[in-house]
Amino acid sequence: MSKPVVAIVGRPNVGKSTLFNALAGEMISIVKDTPGVTRDRIYAEVTWLDWEFTLIDTGGIEPDSKDIILAQMREQAQIAIDTADVIIFITDVRQGLQDSDSKVADMLRRSGKPVVLVVNKVDSFQKLMADVYEFYNLGIGDPIPISASSRLGLGDMLDAVAAHFPEHSAEEEEDERPRIAIVGKPNVGKSSIINKLVGENRVIVSNIAGTTRDAIDTEITWNGKEYVFIDTAGLRRKNKIKEELERYSIIRTVTAVERADVVLVVIDAVEGVTEQDAKIAGIAHERGKGVIIIVNKWDSIEKNDKTMYEYEKNVRQVLSYMPYAEIMYVSAKTGQRLPKLFDMIDMVLENQTLRISTGVLNEIMMEAVAMQQPPSDKGKRLKLYYITQVAVKPPTFVIFVNDKELMHFSYTRYLENKIREAFGFKGTSLKFFIRERKEKDR
Repeated sequence: MSKPVVAIVGRPNVGKSTLFNALAGEMISIVKDTPGVTRDRIYAEVTWLDWEFTLIDTGGIEPDSKDIILAQMREQAQIAIDTADVIIFITDVRQGLQDSDSKVADMLRRSGKPVVLVVNKVDSFQKLMADVYEFYNLGIGDPIPISASSRLGLGDMLDAVAAHFPEHSAEEEEDERPRIAIVGKPNVGKSSIINKLVGENRVIVSNIAGTTRDAIDTEITWNGKEYVFIDTAGLRRKNKIKEELERYSIIRTVTAVERADVVLVVIDAVEGVTEQDAKIAGIAHERGKGVIIIVNKWDSIEKNDKTMYEYEKNVRQVLSYMPYAEIMYVSAKTGQRLPKLFDMIDMVLENQTLRISTGVLNEIMMEAVAMQQPPSDKGKRLKLYYITQVAVKPPTFVIFVNDKELMHFSYTRYLENKIREAFGFKGTSLKFFIRERKEKDR
């Protein structure tokens, strides 16, 4: 099942990125005293007790004027409302209760989404608790005092967040229909592809980027088999600057990919593959999902006998970290090649759940070792004892060795290539874990 999504909302300089980094356990966002400098990665996987969830730092507020800050806070809050299961609304005990806090609190309260109110920078509960009580005036529940920089109060906050996580019903658990997320930049034709597949205009399609507001699930039956397509949302407003547009599309991509088995990354054939396409595809890659690259608007390209070869070469170069991804050239406008999409999805789904016996895997590994000796360092050579598959979605392998420091990533990649030569695994990433095992333990 998909992980819950938690979004952090708040004014500039209240400590959103500091809290994000504290929960993520590493310095992911840039933290400075200048408002609006959050420019780096905006999502992370967080584990708290038995819970795992995706954390999103909405960011994106520039302090040009009070009016603009409030407008952008509302935009940020709307993104959180649209995408998150739980919202952390962070305020600042030092700055006190602000007018913009109250207005955004009204919006969050009306949304009906669970909101955990956090008062940050409470470095001394004894001295500052009287100031925390002021935030009861927001009317969105008990304010939880924390200090993100000192890691104080985070446990109580996370308990309050986890209390709102949805319980998965038995019906949800039994729904084994393949879920296909269709992702990409705004206006590349995501909704048009779904409309063509379903045969009716289920999703609003316009030439204005961002006309799809929320992620929409569309059920499609093909040759008697049911699929659920998740169309990622565009943007609510049409005049966002490039940086914010990228941020919001990535936030919604994270939430859709989390729920999917296979991800279709849609690229505009006319525009070509871009850096933002690489970021969006990278989200699916990191989560080990099946991936198909869909080059849409292929009918708009002037072609010769080398066009497809040159185009694929460029796509492979930009998306070099995922050479396993399948590529399809389609046209949502004419329907070109779209019927073949389901065959491709089925193949990727099969590869995502493929299991290889330990005996066969070890034969492949021994043959690979015989062909190319493992690396050595200072006279000590890497020894590979055995390999076994421990999971699917994605296929995950554990290799037992004498010294994992000697296991260079290039040799792991060499073994991966040998496994792919034998079994294909097209459209899915493979994960490898290296474990040490001493000679006497064998």
